[in-house]
Amino acid sequence: MSSKLDQVYDVFMDLLESGTPDEAIKKMEILSVEQELLQQVRDRHEQETIKIKEREEPRSVVLGNRFTWYTGPRPKDKCWPAIKGLLVKDGWSESSIDNLDTASTKVVSMLSHPKEKAFSARGLVVGYVQSGKTTNFTAVMAKAADRGYKLFIVLAGIHNGLRRQTQLRLEQQLVRPNPSGWMQLTDPDKDFSPPANATAYFATANKQHVLCVIKKNRAVLEKFDQWLASAKEHLRDSPALIIDDEADQATVATGTINPLICRILNRLPKSAYVGYTATPFANLLIDPSVPEDLYPKDFIVNLPQPEGHFGTEVLFGRDALDGEDPEDVFDGHDMIRDVPDDEVHLVRPVSKTDVDGFMPTISGSLRQAILYFWLTTAARRVRGTGKAHCTMLIHTSVNTSVHNSFGPPLRGLREKCLQAVEAGDRGLLDEFREIWEKETGKVDAAAFGERTLEFSELEPMLAEAIRSCRIIMDNSSSKDRLDYEGGPVTAIAVGGNTLSRGLTLEGLAVSYFVRAVSAYDTLLQMGRWFGYRNGYADLPRIWMTVELRDWFRHLATVENEMRRDVDVYMVEDKTPLQFAVRLRTHPKLRVTAAAKMKDAVKAEFAYGGQRIQTRYFKTDPKWLLNNQQAAKSLVAGSIADGAFQDSDVPAGRFLFRDVDHERVLDFLETYEFHERSQECDAGLISAYIKKRVTAASALRRWNVAIVGNPLGKPNTRSFEFASGVEIGQNTRARLPGAITDGTVDIKTLMSRRDAAIDLRTPKSKSGLSEGEIEDLRRSQSPSTGLLVLYAIDKDSKPHKTHRDPLGLEEDAIGVGLVFPKPSGQDNAVKWTYVSADLSKVDIEEEDLTSLYEEER
Repeated sequence: MSSKLDQVYDVFMDLLESGTPDEAIKKMEILSVEQELLQQVRDRHEQETIKIKEREEPRSVVLGNRFTWYTGPRPKDKCWPAIKGLLVKDGWSESSIDNLDTASTKVVSMLSHPKEKAFSARGLVVGYVQSGKTTNFTAVMAKAADRGYKLFIVLAGIHNGLRRQTQLRLEQQLVRPNPSGWMQLTDPDKDFSPPANATAYFATANKQHVLCVIKKNRAVLEKFDQWLASAKEHLRDSPALIIDDEADQATVATGTINPLICRILNRLPKSAYVGYTATPFANLLIDPSVPEDLYPKDFIVNLPQPEGHFGTEVLFGRDALDGEDPEDVFDGHDMIRDVPDDEVHLVRPVSKTDVDGFMPTISGSLRQAILYFWLTTAARRVRGTGKAHCTMLIHTSVNTSVHNSFGPPLRGLREKCLQAVEAGDRGLLDEFREIWEKETGKVDAAAFGERTLEFSELEPMLAEAIRSCRIIMDNSSSKDRLDYEGGPVTAIAVGGNTLSRGLTLEGLAVSYFVRAVSAYDTLLQMGRWFGYRNGYADLPRIWMTVELRDWFRHLATVENEMRRDVDVYMVEDKTPLQFAVRLRTHPKLRVTAAAKMKDAVKAEFAYGGQRIQTRYFKTDPKWLLNNQQAAKSLVAGSIADGAFQDSDVPAGRFLFRDVDHERVLDFLETYEFHERSQECDAGLISAYIKKRVTAASALRRWNVAIVGNPLGKPNTRSFEFASGVEIGQNTRARLPGAITDGTVDIKTLMSRRDAAIDLRTPKSKSGLSEGEIEDLRRSQSPSTGLLVLYAIDKDSKPHKTHRDPLGLEEDAIGVGLVFPKPSGQDNAVKWTYVSADLSKVDIEEEDLTSLYEEER
């Protein structure tokens, strides 16, 4: 039985739906509710709003005057409980539903109260590719509908496939559970077409919600805008929520779509625009000083990565960020396979002039990927877990004629393999067995809660897996499209843009991707392999070129750094108009389309306080020998200059103190860093050292260390840097994968212990944290740099699983550089970033008050 406080609080919440907390309290005073009880109501509501604001997840940055009016679902709600019930039926765990409830409540709390006289809010929700953003905004729509929002407009990408998929999802979760509460302006098969008498939809007497799911298409948006204009007099009482799905696409800085969306928003006296995207690069570069644009001035919400989600970092790993030890950074699952550069011309025309008459050759890595896909299909049928759909994606070009050219050879391979398997052809079956055993040996199924299957278990299922596999060309010109509505689908889908934005490829297990693109957001959105792989999380594989793999790794680093910026600004209590998220640039990739970067400004970041290290090495023996000579010259020259040799280091290590910076500059001029090691740019490092020497007399002196093993250690070869300076070599195995471009990747060279080799501490150096090392360096060597040399055995064998022998022709020299953190302004660049230009934004923080307070 509810208490009297609970009953009074319910009355208060009812009144709150039509006014402010103070207005609700005044109405309750008129009803003669005693003051003590009213104070308890005030306190309880304040606690609820504080709970919403201070929730750790999802992280958010909010404009100071956003009024937290929504504190969560109520017993009388209809839309959210219906969604919750559907999710329970679909097998969602209680914790997953709670996380969705928390995240959607946070977003709704940042919208404007539907009873305000007028409002125009702009927000952005940042999720992950294929992570459930649609479910989140559906929950937000449901909760907003439960509280009085009237018009719901969903801008669902630019393709019919995504619009249809979104319409079906909203019908299932919003409309069907409460059919009398909704009117639909669109349906799965038809985009917006203006119905007669627009005013009837928005008349005060009509209590139904209005749902419209439309493409970001000029003609459609113009029709919708004109239709809204005909209902102008009734829109003032129709609070509207506009959800922009894939908000970076066709919205930002486009000459037609952007103005049309803004025009529609201006038609609505009460509008809340919320962009949803996993690639917010373009949205975060909008000019925030232009009021009619879509910069998320009111809030940015950073959705956490859901449990079990395969994102960029999970698959590709990432580089260490500031203050992180590379050894502590996950390097991704061993699920990426290389497409040799000399095979790319077999699956994609070399130039536009070669498109006509192009016919792909299915051999090498593509054949291997297809055979593995049929193996995964058989494996999933043996397991009988997860979704019944099984899909493979082949994405090599945007050209529809190239897509269509894959049809005959794919069907030919399917028929040939089916006949051979049915006939018990041992040659093909042994090829299948070899692929399966190789792949299952690289990824431990038990780590994902699955059982490793033997090939003998799969073999009886192979013929049916191949026979049931459809070959589908999914593009704007094809009639046979991917459709998961008619039952379990097994398909190899060849396509381009229609498969690369928003559309979910159900049961995607294998991807073959060699398309070259030039922008972060385009590249990430093409990653349809991100998402959930329940029941087969050990099986997904991606075939791509080494260059593409490195680009995705860079993007994982950019993503992580961007989200960390949002988290930092949340802690610092900044607003979206007071900070600009930095987006790390890449020499070969644009952050987003050039037109979307017209308002971006450069932001620079310096080496001060950083630790950088080599991780990539060439197999070229001349390159390796040159770097050996550079290291030997540095050591010999330092000794000749009279550098102090510190004996207080373990055996197998050397430390020379007080080395002149000119020696370091000479070394940097001679030593060649691998071009993939972007943070190790010798020109930038040298320029930084020179600037610090000139500006602050810092970095004039350096400590040069050599890290190795004691001489005589079993199975350890020696390396001599100079007379009397000899160590046992280090071993560093390479990450797995074919050496297709003369490059090996060791990931981590330098440990925390090595980064503290020149510091004095009673504590074990291997136990020091990054913060402790920084503090010690600040107190002991505030203006001295550290350069560490490593001699790496060319024949290094792996000590860890999932590593390969180094396989070099000559010993390698690794380099680590540790820069002291300067006390003043650091004025040289490590990375170049871009960010939105906030210089034209006028902020008057002292006068930030809520609309409700202004009305009083």
